[in-house]
Amino acid sequence: MLRTIGLMSGTSLDGVDAAWLETDGERVDRFGPCLTLPYDDDFRRALRRILDRAPTLTDGDPELADVVSRLTEYHARAVESLGETADLIGFHGQTILHQPGLRRTWQIGDAELLARLTGIPVACDFRLADVAAGGQGAPLVPVYHAALAADLPKPIAVLNIGGVSNVTWLGGNGEVVAFDTGPGNGPLDDWIFRHTGAAFDRDGARAEAGRADEFVLERLLAHPYFAAPPPKSLDRLDFGQSLAGSGMAALSPEDGAATLVAFIARAVAAASLPERPARWLVTGGGRRNPAIMRALADALAAPVDAVEAVEWDGDALEAQCFGFLAARVAAGLPLTYPSTTGVATPLAGGRIARPRHGGGGMNSALPVQW
Repeated sequence: MLRTIGLMSGTSLDGVDAAWLETDGERVDRFGPCLTLPYDDDFRRALRRILDRAPTLTDGDPELADVVSRLTEYHARAVESLGETADLIGFHGQTILHQPGLRRTWQIGDAELLARLTGIPVACDFRLADVAAGGQGAPLVPVYHAALAADLPKPIAVLNIGGVSNVTWLGGNGEVVAFDTGPGNGPLDDWIFRHTGAAFDRDGARAEAGRADEFVLERLLAHPYFAAPPPKSLDRLDFGQSLAGSGMAALSPEDGAATLVAFIARAVAAASLPERPARWLVTGGGRRNPAIMRALADALAAPVDAVEAVEWDGDALEAQCFGFLAARVAAGLPLTYPSTTGVATPLAGGRIARPRHGGGGMNSALPVQW
């Protein structure tokens, strides 16, 4: 068993999630503390600029280099704040571009710097081998969902609503099917920020005050992504063009929010699954939006619950996943499968960056200065 710390920075750009667990990459023996270290407003704006510029960025861009350094230091602070000894860190970094059709996925972050700052080996680059082999590179969480749900009645679906939404369907005979269903909080957060300056629709208040526009919804759901068979995956910005041409711009802030919430739920309901789930478990930031949860309950012919109903921690789940995947990297176990990313065969991946001898770090005698 390894003591691992998983780290995750999602497309919501709100901060770093960190979680400790003890695992061999096949089961979890013990869960430990978890936390979120929020980004300050200045860094969040800088990260947003990088995300918006990603399609034209090059590795030598000075703003990118600054953001990578600051992002990595935030992750090191999150590890320090946990105050736990670990054998290995799982470092996903920040996705700024995901184009599996072009065999390209880009997660920024400096694993060598993180290993040096913490004094702990760092598993990273979880998606690269899969994308290089023709897979979608996402989602990565299904193998962790399957481990957590081993004793739950099947079939069951785990729906993660982050910047995009992805589903893991788990069958009674060990089958695992996973793919991105469509938009998540990303377009909704962007809409709210553009119209109100707020980072997100707190408590779904704007969406609850509005009414979904069926004409706009029809145009959004006509996007060719929904007709494509799984496995398939999305970039956070993949619906930008269709949103711009859908008539959304004419809607009030409230009606636009309600329309985007309905878009999330109806895309999930249209997902092509092997068998209708007996239950849906929802994780990610979307589970905290009552408007989204009500829309899902209306659209899905099955019970819909936040993952806390089965005693999972929805705030820590993705960070825990990368601690779990880090152990799989160390053991050479597969991270992705034909039924989760479309890769031809079960595929191991990732690499481990190790601290340099003599460097400081949180597991060394030399303190880290911030």
